[in-house]
Amino acid sequence: MRVAIAGIVQEALVFSPIKATAADFAVLRGPEILGHLGVDGTLRDLGMEPVPILCATHLSPSGVVDERAYLGWRDEIVAGLRAAGPLDGVCLVLHGAMTVENVWNGETDLVREIRAALGIDVPIVARLDPHANITEEFANKVDTWAAFRTAPHRDAQETLERALHLLARRARLGHRTHPSFVRLPLLLPGERATTPVEPMKSLLALAREIEAQPGILNAEVMIGFGWSDTPHSGSCVAVVAEDDEHLPAARREAKRLAQAMWDRRHDFTYDQEVAPSIDEAIDRALAAPERSVFLSDAGDNVTAGAPGDSTLFLSRLLARRVPDAVVAGLPDPEVVRRCLAGGIGATVSVELAGKLAMPPAGPLPVTGTVEHLYEPPGGSRDAAIATLRVEGVHVLVTSRRATFASAEDIRKGGIDPLEHKIVVVKLGYLLPRLRDAAPREILVTTPGYSDLDFTRLPYRYVNRPIIPLDRDFVWYPRITSVAGYADAP
Repeated sequence: MRVAIAGIVQEALVFSPIKATAADFAVLRGPEILGHLGVDGTLRDLGMEPVPILCATHLSPSGVVDERAYLGWRDEIVAGLRAAGPLDGVCLVLHGAMTVENVWNGETDLVREIRAALGIDVPIVARLDPHANITEEFANKVDTWAAFRTAPHRDAQETLERALHLLARRARLGHRTHPSFVRLPLLLPGERATTPVEPMKSLLALAREIEAQPGILNAEVMIGFGWSDTPHSGSCVAVVAEDDEHLPAARREAKRLAQAMWDRRHDFTYDQEVAPSIDEAIDRALAAPERSVFLSDAGDNVTAGAPGDSTLFLSRLLARRVPDAVVAGLPDPEVVRRCLAGGIGATVSVELAGKLAMPPAGPLPVTGTVEHLYEPPGGSRDAAIATLRVEGVHVLVTSRRATFASAEDIRKGGIDPLEHKIVVVKLGYLLPRLRDAAPREILVTTPGYSDLDFTRLPYRYVNRPIIPLDRDFVWYPRITSVAGYADAP
């Protein structure tokens, strides 16, 4: 079985002022894709001959994708598929919340072009993030998809393997499968829909129960990406029938799954400690018995696509003369250059970060001492780090936006985070390795481009009514995909 592998992975925070350009992606072609994905054993077990084309993956989420960059990769993927010879299937590695300037939903556009190139007989299965915003056209033009079932995400590898198994199963069927797709008028931040707790825990269990039924290929619960201001933003569910005979059951179960999600719409909440303000978070951390408390600056979350250069947290730490804190980190390439030029021990006075932050944050005048310098080795995708000591705060200033996803990432700045009382990171929920290491985690609902309070953001294009922008309206589940629609490329 010859299976093509390709994809473009990006989620776009449309409120962000940072456009995602080609330089913000790692692009792999041919065999290097397989080395990165690490699914050789699964491919072998399934009797699949891989035909790797192109995979472009964002180095860090940001705003909408540059049209020229996207179209270049899309056209290269389509040309590669056309030139690949006979194919028995296509596995797409996607996120699902990519917004492209002048194109809108990138995944839908990509699948539209692939389906037009390959026709209706080649199965297409996608691996997605559960924070994907699915369109009806996407649901009709692919055979099915597999989404991560953990948030924070721990099952990326497992999900890709599941997608390949679904592709093999679909190929054995020899006919088109039929997704029953329901969109819910529900915008959720990922921080309020983590999977180890309710209600996502029960909803995913129900999905697994449904997909165990005869004639059902799979069932998926999609949280959606709430910071994507588009007509297709929001949560959704899908149940995929193997054939026409089981389509009525799939439609019934999709409505049941959607109703279960809607019935618990008010139950989605945080699975960690939450502070409503920076000052309250600092108060709790200073009074905490734990030796180290991690405070997550959720309104400036770089993993959601925010610029990461809001100075609100740093300004409050300094104003309150907190004696021992770490801020990881603030991107400011000019400040990094000045620190590198001065060297360790130099004193610098700078206007730090805040150039892209949402008001009232802005550049912060500080004077500090260069404590540590990290210059990444050749070939590394790391950002350079200049650690600046400003009174009692150690600030990791980076040459570009960077995600501090683990204690090891922070240690590159010469700081052991577990030896400091307060550690501020530009995240929402802590990513798995950091969460595992943190003695205590407090999510701080700060204002910013990735504000967890969606009512404070300037939505223009989402379909209304939708929770939480609207309240007290009646909704019932309705199948909005059309089985067989994809037969027309």
